[in-house]
Amino acid sequence: MTKPVVALVGRPNVGKSTLFNRLAGERLAIVDDTPGTTRDRILAEAEWSGVYFDVMDTGGIDPTHGGNTPLSIGSADFITDIKSQAGVAIEQADAVFFLTDGESGPTPPDREVAQILRRSQKKLEDGTLWPPIYLVVNKCENEERRAAAAEFYELGLGDPFPISAIHGADVGDLLDLLIKNFPETETEADDSVKIALVGKPNAGKSSLLNKLVGEERAIVSHIAGTTRDAVDTKFEYDDIPLTLIDTAGIRRRGKIDPGVERYSVVRAHKAIERADVALLMIDAEEGITSQDLHIAGFILDAWKSVVVLVNKWDAVQKDTYTMNYYTEKILGELNFMPYVPILFISAKTGQRVDKVLPTALEVQEARLQRIPTSKLNQVLRDALDAHPAPSQAGKQLKIYYATQVRSDPPTFLVYVNDPKLMHFSYRRFLENRIREAFPFPGTPIRIVLKGKDPKEKGKKKK
Repeated sequence: MTKPVVALVGRPNVGKSTLFNRLAGERLAIVDDTPGTTRDRILAEAEWSGVYFDVMDTGGIDPTHGGNTPLSIGSADFITDIKSQAGVAIEQADAVFFLTDGESGPTPPDREVAQILRRSQKKLEDGTLWPPIYLVVNKCENEERRAAAAEFYELGLGDPFPISAIHGADVGDLLDLLIKNFPETETEADDSVKIALVGKPNAGKSSLLNKLVGEERAIVSHIAGTTRDAVDTKFEYDDIPLTLIDTAGIRRRGKIDPGVERYSVVRAHKAIERADVALLMIDAEEGITSQDLHIAGFILDAWKSVVVLVNKWDAVQKDTYTMNYYTEKILGELNFMPYVPILFISAKTGQRVDKVLPTALEVQEARLQRIPTSKLNQVLRDALDAHPAPSQAGKQLKIYYATQVRSDPPTFLVYVNDPKLMHFSYRRFLENRIREAFPFPGTPIRIVLKGKDPKEKGKKKK
C-alpha cells in the first residue's frame, strides 16, 4: 500500500526543516538560521498513532534574487518559483502543511503562496477541496504568539494551527487532525512483478522500456530529464504479469535544476520503494560514477533487489578484456553490494536486451526463496567450524541457531547469547557463507540478531 504524502511548503526560515526532523524522528534535514539552507526536498517516513506516512521537506520559496536584491512580489521569477513548489506539492501530496512564522506575522510572500495554493486545489465530486491545506503557524512558543496567530485568518486558508516545531508544542494535536482526515485507500490486488528503471538522466531508461515492450511507450529524447514522472507500463512476459516503472533520472542535488525536475527525484525514490527489482542503468561511455553509487545506495536502503545494466555498450571501443575490466571496476565500486548481476547492453541496437527481463525475474525468484531451517543451521555450523565466533573483553559470542523469518527480502533471525558481541565483519562473514550455499543473486539479505538465554526455557518450567 502506498503511504500518504504530506508536503511542507513555505517561504525560507519558517521552520520547515525543524518540523520535518521532528516528524521523521531523525535529523535528516540540515537546520540552520540562514534562509535557503534546504537546497532540495527530502522524503522520509513518519508515524503517528500507528499510521505511517511520508513527509516531504522542500526548499523555501525565496522572494529574493541575486544576492540581497529583492524581487517584487509580482515578479516573474518569484511567481515561477512559487508555482513550481506549490504546484508539485499539490500534485504529489495527500495533504499540505503551509508553514508560516508566528513571530513575523503574515508577510507578502505568505499571501502570495496562500493565493497560489488556493488556486491549485481541485474540487472533488463531494465539494471538498483536494488536497487539504493546513495553515501551520510556527514559532508560537508563548501565549502571546498563540493569540496573535489569529492574524493569519487573512490568508483565507481556514483555521491557523499555532505550534512550536522546535519544542514540539501542539504538534501532536495537528497530527491527530491530519491522520483523522487521511482518505481510506482501496488497494487493488496486483500480483505483477514490479521492475523500476532508475539511473542518471539520459542513461537510456526510456529507450530500454520501449525496447522491452516492443513499442514506443515512452518519449525518447537526447535531452536529459525528458521523463518527469514515474510511469507504469503493464504487460506480460512468458505469461508472467510485469509492471515496468520508468522514472525521471536522478541527479546529484547540486545538479538538480529548480522547478519540476527538482522534485522528480522523490518520484524516483518512491518508484524504488514500490519495486521488487530495480534496473540500475549505467552509461558505458561515462563508466560508473559517484551518482550511480548514490542511486545504488537508495536501492540498498530500501532493501530492493537490483540488476546493473551497462547501457550504450555499442558505443564503447572494446577488446578481449574490456568487459572483464568494466565488471571488475563496477564490482569494486559497488563493494557494498557484491552480489549484483551485470549485463552489458545497448537499448539502441537491442544488444543483450533479451536477457534483461529473464535476469530480473531470476533475481525476483531469489528474492522470494525460502531456506529450510535445517540447511541454514548446517551452513552456520560449518561457518563456525571454519572460523570460530570472536570474543570481546573475554566474553565469547555464542550462536545457538537461526531461522528464516521472511522473504522479500530474505531475512534471517539468528539467536545469540549477546548481540553486542557480533562484530560487523563477522556478520559479513556469515552472510558470505550463506550466499556461498544460497547465492541470492541481486538480492540483499538481512541478518537480525536476537539475544537468547539458553536457560530461559528451564526457568519458565520452574
